[in-house]
Amino acid sequence: MSGYEPSSVLSRSGLGSVLEAVVDGSEVAGNGAEQVVIDPATGRGFASFRDAGEDLVARAVASAARARRAWGAGDGTRRAALLLRIAQLVRRGAADLAEVESLDSGKPLSQAQGDVQTAARYFEFYAGIADKIYGESLEQPTGFAYTRREPYGVVAIITPWNSPIAQMSRSVAPALAAGNTVVVKPSELTPLTSIVLGRLMLEAGLPAGVCNVVPGTGPSAGSALVRHPDVSFVSFTGSVQTGRAVARVAGDRIVATNLELGGKSATLVFPDADLAAAANAGVAAVVRNAGQSCFATTRLVVHRSVHDRLVELMSEKFAKLTVGPGLRSPDLGPLVSAGQRDRVRGFIDRAIADGAVVANDVAGDVPPQGFFLRPHLMVNVRNEMELAQQEVFGPVQSVIVVDDDDEAVAVANASRYGLAAGIFTSSLAKAHRCARRLEAGQVQINRFPAGGVDTPFGGYKQSGLGREKGVEAVRHYTQLKTVIVELGDDDD
Repeated sequence: MSGYEPSSVLSRSGLGSVLEAVVDGSEVAGNGAEQVVIDPATGRGFASFRDAGEDLVARAVASAARARRAWGAGDGTRRAALLLRIAQLVRRGAADLAEVESLDSGKPLSQAQGDVQTAARYFEFYAGIADKIYGESLEQPTGFAYTRREPYGVVAIITPWNSPIAQMSRSVAPALAAGNTVVVKPSELTPLTSIVLGRLMLEAGLPAGVCNVVPGTGPSAGSALVRHPDVSFVSFTGSVQTGRAVARVAGDRIVATNLELGGKSATLVFPDADLAAAANAGVAAVVRNAGQSCFATTRLVVHRSVHDRLVELMSEKFAKLTVGPGLRSPDLGPLVSAGQRDRVRGFIDRAIADGAVVANDVAGDVPPQGFFLRPHLMVNVRNEMELAQQEVFGPVQSVIVVDDDDEAVAVANASRYGLAAGIFTSSLAKAHRCARRLEAGQVQINRFPAGGVDTPFGGYKQSGLGREKGVEAVRHYTQLKTVIVELGDDDD
C-alpha cells in the first residue's frame, strides 16, 4: 500500500478516535488525564483516551470479583468452548486486527499478522487444557490425600507496548482457562488491539466482568490495579525497574506474581556452526519489532575463527533491509516513540565513544517523519560495556569475540539477565553441554527465535519470576490445595 489513513484503519475495527475501556461488559470512558496515541511512523496523534485512574480500575476489579465464582466454579468444558469462540473471532478479524496492531506499534504489517495468528493460537491451546486441569491422588497409611488446582480469583495483567495483542492473549488465555477473571492494563502507548480484543471476547459470549480492559498509565491505572485488595495475582511484563516496584507492592500484600522483565540474550556461535543460519538469527533479532523484544538475541558471542565471515554475512543482510511505516510492510518499522529512538541513539553514541565500531553501512535514507533508526551492527564490543550489559531495546546487534567454548559460556552468563540464549553448532553433544551450563530460562539450538505457544517461557536472575506459555502457565495461574482424608483402620 502506498499510503494509509489512521481513521480508516480504526473504523474497519469498529474503533473511533476516542477510545474507551471495557468494564463489566460495557464500554466506559475513564475520567483521568487525556492520553494521546501517537503513530510511530509519522509522530502524529491519531486517537486518544482518558486514563482509567483509580475509580475505573476499582469498578473493573469489582466486576471481575463478582464474576469470579460463577466463572471459576463452572465446567471447564464451557470455558473451553468460549476460548475457542474467541480464537475464531480473532482469526475472522485477523486482517483488521493486524492493521490496527501495525498502526499502533509501528511494527511491519507482516509481523503484526503473525502476532494476531499467535494470539488466536493461545486461545485455542488453552481451550484444549481448560477441562483437563487435574490434581493428584496420594496414598496414605490409613486413608488417602488428593490435590486440587484452583483459580486465584481476580488476576491483574499488565502488558507492554511491543506486542500488545500477543502479550495480552498469552496471559489472559491461561488465566481464564484456569478459572480466574482478569483486569488487563495495556500500555498507554499501544492500547488499541487490547481494547478490540476485549470487545471481541464479549462478542464471543464471555460473561460480563470475566475480562476487563482498562487503558491507562502505570503510575495511575497500573498502580491502582496492583494495590487493589481484591487482586489476588499479578502478571507483569516490562522493565526491571517497574518490575521491582510491582514486586514490592505484591510482597507487602503477599500476593503471587508472574514477572517477565528484561533480557540481554546471548547467542553462542561456534566454529562448526551454520554461519548462514547464525547470521539470519542475528539479523532477525533486530528486525523483529525493530529490536524491541525482551528475548531478542542482541549479544552474539562468536568464536574468533568465524567472526569476520559472520560479520560479513550480517552486513550484507542489513544492507538489503527496507525501512518504512509498518503498514507498508517493510522489513523494519519505526521505534515506538521519540523517547525510545533517542534512548537507543544514546546507547550507540556511548558505545562508539567506548571503542565499539559500526560494521555496516547506516547511511541509507529513512522516512523524514516518525521514529525511524537504521539497524546498527556493532563490533569490537566487550562484554563489560554498557551496550553488552544493558537492554537497548532497539535495532542494535553486538558482536563479542571469544576464543573457546568455556569463554563463550562464561561471557553469556556474565549478565544480570537470563531470559533466553541461543547456540549454533553442528555438534549436538556440544549444544547440550552448553545448554546445561547457560543461565537462561530458554535455550534455542540452531535457530533463533524458535518455539511456540506450547514452550514455557520465562527468565533466570533479573529476567523475572514464573513462566508463561505452555502447560506450565496454567500451573502458575492456579494455587494448589491438598485434601487429606482419614478412613481409619479396617475393623474386619
